[in-house]
Amino acid sequence: MPAIFHRDGDRFVPTELARGPWSPQAQHGGAPAGLLALLVERCAGGEAMQVARLTIELLRPVPIAPLTARTRLVRPGKKVQLVEAALWHQDTEVARCTALRIRRGAVALPPDLPTLAPPPTASGGIASQPPWAAAGDYRAFHNAAVEHRFVRGSFAEPGPATDWIRLRVPLIDGEPTAPISRAAAAADFGNGVSWVLGRTANYSFINPDLTVYLHRYPQGEWVCLDAVTYPAATGVGLAESQLFDDQGPIGRALQSLLIEQLS
Repeated sequence: MPAIFHRDGDRFVPTELARGPWSPQAQHGGAPAGLLALLVERCAGGEAMQVARLTIELLRPVPIAPLTARTRLVRPGKKVQLVEAALWHQDTEVARCTALRIRRGAVALPPDLPTLAPPPTASGGIASQPPWAAAGDYRAFHNAAVEHRFVRGSFAEPGPATDWIRLRVPLIDGEPTAPISRAAAAADFGNGVSWVLGRTANYSFINPDLTVYLHRYPQGEWVCLDAVTYPAATGVGLAESQLFDDQGPIGRALQSLLIEQLS
């Protein structure tokens, strides 16, 4: 079965399904996001821990080339830990992640705590592809590795949107995809599904980072983004997504946006 990465010793080799829409030589942000999320979750010392927050920084275009991962337990602890992971191409760091891990433990909660109901399920949504999905003549992350089902809004109209997203293929060949990787890979689409600046007016709104907060990991294959984008005349913007699975809310995601109007 196709996958987004396969292992070659201690390296992760991206397949064509990691590619992004702007260049067949660079990865879509969702691919390294899913991989880095897995690395910080599995960093040694976290067997009783949950990743509660991860911040991913895309330092430069992540190439379609073998990547070496480096992980480090920055702050050990029985209740709270800080972990780092980085992806390197040869001698160049291309992406990094800092994560907060919190101990897991059974806590008796009142049965009447308020919560949010999940959006309508993916089965009732409208299948859609990003408007740039046909860009180029190659298979990539955005047009072959993921599936979208909108229950509010669409790629074709600006403004807030509610979109169920799932990975069609494993993150790593021969391995089950971890729930945290599903959440991180989906969360990178927040600014894309809730765009407000017209692409026909030559605006670009690139996210150089992604921060995801999770109070629990998603269950099942689908992760829902209830997303909105806030641009500013300073050329800086913010995309905010509430994250759900079919049981209810699981967390939130934030993306800083570099906004430009191209000539």
